[in-house]
Amino acid sequence: MRSLTFALVTCSDTRTIETDEAGRALASRIEEMGWTIASHVVVTDNQATIENALITATDELHVDVILTCGGTGFSTHDVTPEATLSVADRLAPGIAEAIRAQSTPITRRAMLSRGQSVLRGTTLIVNLPGSTKASTEAFSFIADQLEHGIEMLHGGGH
Repeated sequence: MRSLTFALVTCSDTRTIETDEAGRALASRIEEMGWTIASHVVVTDNQATIENALITATDELHVDVILTCGGTGFSTHDVTPEATLSVADRLAPGIAEAIRAQSTPITRRAMLSRGQSVLRGTTLIVNLPGSTKASTEAFSFIADQLEHGIEMLHGGGH
């Protein structure tokens, strides 16, 4: 299996890199799996700003996976799904569906998540919830499939 590289993009008007507990918790989980964090940024809940962070991580850093954290709810400030869809080449809906399906028995509010999962070039982008608990749970639901998914994205077989 390949060693994966990640970018973390926390989308929040209230967090800074110093106060981004969810991002730090995700980084810790990623490193525990032996993978690499190439970038961790906090951006405001602004569609163009989020799009720019996603494009930078894919087109300049060439990471395998981008995990966004936050901005997936019903608030008018929650525009992470729209930013994600706007930079996508292809959809990968099963990942977001699996996160919602496995999260709903934990909290019925998971059905209110508008998180997306998409492909841009050879990068997988997955929107995770903003709370530390929800984002790390969601990551745990998909982590065991990431290496295989990225291998297929790079031309590997099933």
